[in-house]
Amino acid sequence: MEQINTILTDLLGPAGPLLAVGALGIVLIVVTVPFLLRKTEDPIEKLRKARESGSKSGQKVDLRVASGSDKLERYSAFLEPQDADEYSAVQLKLLQAGYPGKNAVRTFHFAQFALGIGLLIFGIFLTILKTANGQELTTTARMLWILIPGVAGYMLPKYWVTRRVETRKEEITNGFPDALDMMLTCVEAGQSLDQSILRVSKEIRASYPALADEFSIVSNEMKAGKDRVQVLRDLSERSGVPDVASFVTVMIQSATFGTSIADALRVYAGEMRDKRVMRAEEKANTLPTKMTLATMMLTVPPLLIILIGPSVYDIYLTLKSVRF
Repeated sequence: MEQINTILTDLLGPAGPLLAVGALGIVLIVVTVPFLLRKTEDPIEKLRKARESGSKSGQKVDLRVASGSDKLERYSAFLEPQDADEYSAVQLKLLQAGYPGKNAVRTFHFAQFALGIGLLIFGIFLTILKTANGQELTTTARMLWILIPGVAGYMLPKYWVTRRVETRKEEITNGFPDALDMMLTCVEAGQSLDQSILRVSKEIRASYPALADEFSIVSNEMKAGKDRVQVLRDLSERSGVPDVASFVTVMIQSATFGTSIADALRVYAGEMRDKRVMRAEEKANTLPTKMTLATMMLTVPPLLIILIGPSVYDIYLTLKSVRF
C-alpha cells in the first residue's frame, strides 16, 4: 500500500491517492447503475404476452413456464411418442407403476435407449475381447453376442415397469379392505369423505405406501377444488385394480342417488373382507397341487435309488462274474 501511495503521489501530486479513490468510485457507480435501473419483467405480464403470442400463432401456452432445467427437453421429439394415444398409454402405465412425474415418459424412453446402446457397445467389446483371445466365432455367434445384450438392455426398463405395476396392484389389493374399514370408522365418527381419506392415507402409509400415495393424491385434488366424481374416476384409472374401480362406482352411485356413504361403505367393506378370505382360501386350495410336483421330484428319485439300487448293483456283479 505504501508503494502504491508513493506512485500515486509522484504521478498526481499530494492529492493523488484521493483522486484515485474518487475515480474508482465513479467507475463502480457507472458499472452498477445499469443493473439498478434494469426493470425486472412482471411474471404476470410475461405470461400475458406469451398467451397473446401463442393465441396469434395458434399454439397452446401452458400456465407453468418451463425453467429449462430438464436436460432431455431438447430431445423430447425423439424420446416421446408423437401419437397422443400411444403417449397416454405409456403415461398411464407409468402412473400405475408409481411414476407420476411430468417427465416420466421421456425418462422411460431415455432409459430404454441408453441401456440398449450401452449394452450393445458392451456386446461389441465382449466380442472383440473373445476374438483377441484367439477364440474363433462364427458370424451368427458374433451377431448373437452383440445383439442379445442390446435387446436385453432395451427391454429391461419395460420389464421393470411391468413388475412394478404388478407389485403395486397386489399391494393395493391387499391393503384396500383394511383401508375401507378405517374409512368406515372415520365416516361413522362424523368425518367427511375427504377428511376420512386423508386420515386413512396417513395411517396406512407404514404398511401400504402405494395405497397411501393414491389416497393422498385424491385428498389433494379434492382440496384443490376438482370435481369429486372425476377425482374418484382418476383414482380408478391410476390404480388399475378392479376392487378400487368397484369402490369408485359405489361412491359415485351413492353421491348421485343421495344415499348414505356410511351404509355404502359398510356393505362394500364387508364384501371386500369376504373377497380377501376367498382369495386366501383359493391360494390354500392350490397349495397341495403345487406341493405334489415338488414332493415327487424330491422324494421319488431317492426312494428309487434306495429300493432299486442294491438290486441293480447285485445284477451288475453277477453279470461281471459270469463274463469272466
